[in-house]
Amino acid sequence: MKNTLSVITVISSVMLIISVLLQNQGSGLGSTFGGESSFYRTKRGAERALFITTIVLAIIFVACLIGLLLVPQS
Repeated sequence: MKNTLSVITVISSVMLIISVLLQNQGSGLGSTFGGESSFYRTKRGAERALFITTIVLAIIFVACLIGLLLVPQS
């Protein structure tokens, strides 16, 4: 059980780092590929999916860490 939680923690942490790095705070995902954004707008499409994915990965990561704390050592 502890090994499974450790593997899930490592995988979720790497995926969380990647999803955070893909988000550009000031410019948005559109300007990464050449678009320009100089005003506030709502997240749509890929930006929204990436935002929600980041939240889900953070929840999985924290839950695995708490699980690792609660599982007794063998």
